[in-house]
Amino acid sequence: MSHGIVSVGYEGRDIDAFVSELVAAGVDTVADVRLNPISRKPGFSKTRLTEALERVGISYVHLRSLGNPKSNREPFWSGRAEEGKAVFRGLLEASDSSSALQRLSDMAGDQVVAVLCFENDHEQCHRQVVIDEVTRAHPVPVLALR
Repeated sequence: MSHGIVSVGYEGRDIDAFVSELVAAGVDTVADVRLNPISRKPGFSKTRLTEALERVGISYVHLRSLGNPKSNREPFWSGRAEEGKAVFRGLLEASDSSSALQRLSDMAGDQVVAVLCFENDHEQCHRQVVIDEVTRAHPVPVLALR
């Protein structure tokens, strides 16, 4: 892929394997769509993740306005992902996320961007809504890393 989106979650991965997978997929930039870019999992908080990515030439950007609020996480955790996605779509429409979506779209138009959150399965994560919004407006190739 010369441009487009790679959907990836770090659940079940360690930082070294995660970074290696991104390199193998040709990722240029990681777009972190977690509301708060912190993690109890070693290496996946913003500062350490940025450092690990920079060592292999991958850029990092945090798109906070594309994060899923704590109040909408339970549906994803309890097997009601479609409900959570519907709520998140409404939140995107009501928020100031359009500039972040446009930024992500612009990046995906000329490089490979990994859209990052925790969940391994993109169908069980709000990042799928983000990707759907970007590709609906500007079709680009999408690859899901599992």
